[in-house]
Amino acid sequence: MIRILLADDHEIVRLGLRAVLEAEPDISIVGEASTAEEAIMAAQAGGIDLILMDLRFGAGEAGRKVATGADATAEIRRTVPNPPHVLMVTNYDTDADILGAIEAGAVGYLLKDAPPKELIAAVRSASCGDTAMSAVVADRLMTREETPQVALTPRELQVLTLVADGHSNRVIGFNLELSEATVKSHLVHIYDKLGVRSRTSAVASARELGYL
Repeated sequence: MIRILLADDHEIVRLGLRAVLEAEPDISIVGEASTAEEAIMAAQAGGIDLILMDLRFGAGEAGRKVATGADATAEIRRTVPNPPHVLMVTNYDTDADILGAIEAGAVGYLLKDAPPKELIAAVRSASCGDTAMSAVVADRLMTREETPQVALTPRELQVLTLVADGHSNRVIGFNLELSEATVKSHLVHIYDKLGVRSRTSAVASARELGYL
């Protein structure tokens, strides 16, 4: 029996996933979480084989910004001796999101518009630790590997994402625990890879390429 935790801040999404998965004889929904922190605590309590994790959660009850699904995945892998596998189930398919989730330790990445059969197959694969990707996600990763001259590293994608949000180098360095000099170095590499000379052009180019 595959024991699953549903971690998503939208109840209707959890209900939909439960309706599809509980119809399968080898799958059992053993819990739900509406925040990243709840998902972490449930994983630490044990008794879970697989977490279906949303990528982005809304504000927590205390009004503070909670961790992302990728952050929660990394924390689970860091603090749980025999951690459950994590399958990301999300609406977001940018390179920054995908690579961030994989780097954090997710074994799969599925989009929420996937048909039920694809979801069920992905759950069975991910529960065994096998890679499970939506076709569009797999295609994006393959394209990225085939164009290494413009491929950005996960850290460069993090920097560029914060640039796109309008943050200064100082704020970016604070958020990523980097010096301003290191942030500038990352930006130089980003500009070189994208063939641009400014922050605005880098963001525009990255969006065209699907990185953001």
